[in-house]
Amino acid sequence: MKNPIDLIARLGVVPVVAIERVSDAVPLADALLEGGLPVAEITFRTDAAADVLAAIRDARPDLCIGAGTILDRQSLDQAIACGARFALAPGYDPEVVDAAKAAALPFCPGVMTPTDLTLATARGVRLAKFFPAGVAGGPRALSGIAAPFAHLGVRFIPTGGVTEATIGEWLAIRQVVAVGGTWIAKTDDIREGRFPDISRNAAAAVKAAREALEKRA
Repeated sequence: MKNPIDLIARLGVVPVVAIERVSDAVPLADALLEGGLPVAEITFRTDAAADVLAAIRDARPDLCIGAGTILDRQSLDQAIACGARFALAPGYDPEVVDAAKAAALPFCPGVMTPTDLTLATARGVRLAKFFPAGVAGGPRALSGIAAPFAHLGVRFIPTGGVTEATIGEWLAIRQVVAVGGTWIAKTDDIREGRFPDISRNAAAAVKAAREALEKRA
């Protein structure tokens, strides 16, 4: 599947990962693939992020890797150079949006309010990250915020406060492409080498997302 957003939409869930050591990159990739989840957002919250992206790109090309926490042009350029196939940000920066568009990189800036979304859509954004999803009011809040923009075809990836138990509530909203899941591959689990747990979390998330998408169909 050439378009990473199509893959993400088919799966309905993206693991959001903060990884501290490059040596954990391939074991993480293998754990996610073992769990049937061939996609990951590697956040630029650690010094290892860029090298982790490059390591997975080179060793496990079957895993569709994206970059998260893209706050500026420098991190965007670094993510692209290291093989990111998509990118997300917690907020909206028009300069980063324009740069991603120029690089033909699928990019999902963060929004939390109708004002954020107004500014983003005026710049051509049609896929936004609803963040922090739990703090911002959950599925009910997103439904209300999304309604005035529905005619524009705006879609969302809620992240932050989403859990396996709430996947169904989020994916019941037709404008939601997928949810971002920080619980699937926690930093502590990666650090402690609990990769079988990550595989189980990935498999459970895929199952929950699949069931939710089938109900929505």
